[in-house]
Amino acid sequence: MTARTPDSSRDIPEATVARLPVYLRALTGLAEGGTTTCSSEELAATAGVNSAKLRKDLSHLGSYGTRGVGYDVEYLRYQIAREIGLTQDWPVVIVGIGNLGHALANYSGFRSRGFRVVALLDADTARHDEVVAGLEVRSFEDLESIVSENAVSIGVIATPAVAAQAVADRMVAAGITSILNFAPAVLTVPDGVDVRKVDLSIELQILAYHEQRKSVTPGSEVVS
Repeated sequence: MTARTPDSSRDIPEATVARLPVYLRALTGLAEGGTTTCSSEELAATAGVNSAKLRKDLSHLGSYGTRGVGYDVEYLRYQIAREIGLTQDWPVVIVGIGNLGHALANYSGFRSRGFRVVALLDADTARHDEVVAGLEVRSFEDLESIVSENAVSIGVIATPAVAAQAVADRMVAAGITSILNFAPAVLTVPDGVDVRKVDLSIELQILAYHEQRKSVTPGSEVVS
């Protein structure tokens, strides 16, 4: 196994960054199954990409496998986890504790992947003092103090669309610089703040499109 320190002055392509968690998940599955080394072809198949793309992605980390042996699974897991910041603990706050907020709060995968939910906030006073996943739901008015006390830089928005922008504005003002948005709304944020949007309805609509195309027989047309 050979390795070199990644060039910190060179940005990793966004498409590669998006695939690194997929590789990490694949490596975790291999490790849990008792695999200690794997070829690029094996890892690529597990991750659902082609091996040439995988090798190119991993080259950005400065870590390579050994010819004829492959990748050391645990070593590569650590390298990827370090690159995407999962070797440290990330405090997270979730705003909006409706059905989706409840599901996110109870998701056990956060803790195992380096994220610690430190607070659940909601503007609805009827939800305050409710306990979800061992945390008491607190007032949204507590956001600033929670961010300051816990050094929170990542916020999750699971509110209705009409409230999402106001929540994002308040998060940014409090010092949060990364937002995961589950609300069906496009957020406007300042430079230096990263937003990732998860819209489940759009994903279902994309699947519906593919299902519709499967049902169209050759030579027929879909009438709009």
